[in-house]
Amino acid sequence: MDSSGSLIIPRLVVGLGNPGTEYRDTRHNVGFMTIDEVARRMGIEFQMEKRWKSLVAKQGNTVLIKPQTFMNASGDAVLAVSQFFKLDQQQMLVVFDDVDLALGTVRMRPSGSAGGHNGMRSIISRTGSDAFPRLKLGIANAEGRPAGHKLSGHVLGRFTEEERPALLQMIQRAADAVMQSLRSGLEATMNAFNRSVPAN
Repeated sequence: MDSSGSLIIPRLVVGLGNPGTEYRDTRHNVGFMTIDEVARRMGIEFQMEKRWKSLVAKQGNTVLIKPQTFMNASGDAVLAVSQFFKLDQQQMLVVFDDVDLALGTVRMRPSGSAGGHNGMRSIISRTGSDAFPRLKLGIANAEGRPAGHKLSGHVLGRFTEEERPALLQMIQRAADAVMQSLRSGLEATMNAFNRSVPAN
């Protein structure tokens, strides 16, 4: 990588979600959905790595993981994998849902707070820093962020049939962003993808 940061290439790409069939298609699992699409495009398959409590897929220097610890302990897996491969935080890209962004939004950031997301809070706590790149995927419906007591039901709920086209488009766009970051680096990808929806 160079001093400007424009050639920072992720080596570890983390998709956040909850394991188990009951959570498979929930809003909280769009990180898993994106990483599955990335693995499909790369032609690689996930295998369970018990030592890291994660499903892991590798190609060359790139490692994809889906922590199987449930969301609020995601940091355990991320710390273990990053330490094993001796990665610094700039070499990690975390893909997760953001209830403050409208469905369809794909936004990449170089760092930031947990924003109330339990998986991100766990990673920040376990790694000791929030200075790692992340790709946020909007899951809010037309009414915006749900009120406090409705938030859990929203993020653990499933997408409506009317939302499916926007969801599928968002997953493809997010996978595009991950693939471009692996080719061109994070800065170029941020410049290309930080828009609410793709241009028609």
